[in-house]
Amino acid sequence: MTSIRGRGRLGRALVVVSAAIAMLAPTVPAQAAADIPAVDEIVKSPNLQHVANLPKQTPFDQAGAYGTDLAFQDDYAYVGNYSGFTIYDISKPKRPVLVSQVLCPGSQNDVSVYRNLLFLSTDSSRSNDSCNSVGQSATVKESWEGVKIFDISDVRNPRYVKSIETDCGSHTHTLVPGKDRRTVYLYSSSYSPASRFPDCQPPHDKISIVKVPVRAPEQAALIAAPNIFPDGGNPGDGQPYPYGTSATTGCHDITVYPDKDLAAGACMGEGVLLDISDRENPKVTATARDDEHFAFWHSATFNNDGTKVVFTDELGGGGTATCDATIGDKRGANGVYDIVDGKLVFRSYFKIPRHQATTENCVAHNGSLIPVKGKDIMVQAWYQGGISVWDFTDSSNPHEFAYFERGPLSDTALTLGGVWSSYYYNGYIYNSDIEKGLDVLRLNDRRTNQARSVEVDILNAQTQYAYPERGRGHDDDDDD
Repeated sequence: MTSIRGRGRLGRALVVVSAAIAMLAPTVPAQAAADIPAVDEIVKSPNLQHVANLPKQTPFDQAGAYGTDLAFQDDYAYVGNYSGFTIYDISKPKRPVLVSQVLCPGSQNDVSVYRNLLFLSTDSSRSNDSCNSVGQSATVKESWEGVKIFDISDVRNPRYVKSIETDCGSHTHTLVPGKDRRTVYLYSSSYSPASRFPDCQPPHDKISIVKVPVRAPEQAALIAAPNIFPDGGNPGDGQPYPYGTSATTGCHDITVYPDKDLAAGACMGEGVLLDISDRENPKVTATARDDEHFAFWHSATFNNDGTKVVFTDELGGGGTATCDATIGDKRGANGVYDIVDGKLVFRSYFKIPRHQATTENCVAHNGSLIPVKGKDIMVQAWYQGGISVWDFTDSSNPHEFAYFERGPLSDTALTLGGVWSSYYYNGYIYNSDIEKGLDVLRLNDRRTNQARSVEVDILNAQTQYAYPERGRGHDDDDDD
């Protein structure tokens, strides 16, 4: 979450490992503590089928090589990992195939894709910008953090093209297509600076904007770092976990709706709406705070009409057990907001209705819409709480109607794991599990089956578009 200006060269130690590895329910009631699954036991609602799992492969199965975010394009899934990224062929969703792995360490390695380009976020101090860098203290002036660009024209042999250093690193980034379609922008988010980091001085109330010419990515450059909280944002309340509200010192995630020139930022102490009609100069137009229940505004998802935003609260930073009875149903939850006359209006909280063990890190995390006309339905990851499919069409009365989870990794010690991201793509749900690899699920429910007819050719979950009415969709011969 910090960055020091570095002078490292582009790495030539990029490692590519190729392989060919084949591989209708009611609203869900609350779960009693006695019903918590056994270690690694899979439990799910009857309307979800677990159709595939590809465990992480060497070297991404080592300690600390955590699976992170997902992006999709055509018949491929791209999965970030603290050690690099993996590409899967998902043309046959029930039999996904590992295509290649790129070893390029640096947390979190969140990913997005656009045409022949893949973008990778690095938010840990590295010795240089190469793929053979090592971690080092950010107080060393030659340290590097930022965004890396890869050419994925050949998915079996991705090629490292360019790095762009950003102040305080790149915890996450959001791909924003330019209006001419010849340019994309990356809104790089980072937060929590400290005065000992020379290139990351507080206050840190800005984002970094990288401009990328699609046909000449080697010319990508940092072009702006606008201060989106000139008043300093939420100062926080200094209360201890789990009751404290974070100060706003940057943003964690920004989600854009390019066709509406709209963005929603989850910025630690508050949620914001932004006008992105000028891609190089986003402006905050509305803010929302919840000092009673929200600890850390983590991510945002619009509904398809762009009239609502679901904000997540990552209470405890994703490494803590927050889905038990002692925390309750409002902390570590989602907040559902309507956009009314340009303002964010709170309507309700939603949290999974199943208590998790005290050894399970569990909190609201990354998800995406399921394209059902006239409905607002979302699939969402909850770390070791698994995934939840829930309906927020009535903003004031959201409810879950499908779920999938594994029992705790350990029943004796809090162990980091679970589903980092869960996204719906062309008829299937794909999970990036921190420890278990890639999961594929099929949802069979009258409320969502129409979504199977909708096909898109790209999904970066933080870059939302109105989904098409119908499309070809996946339809395996052995489907239900």
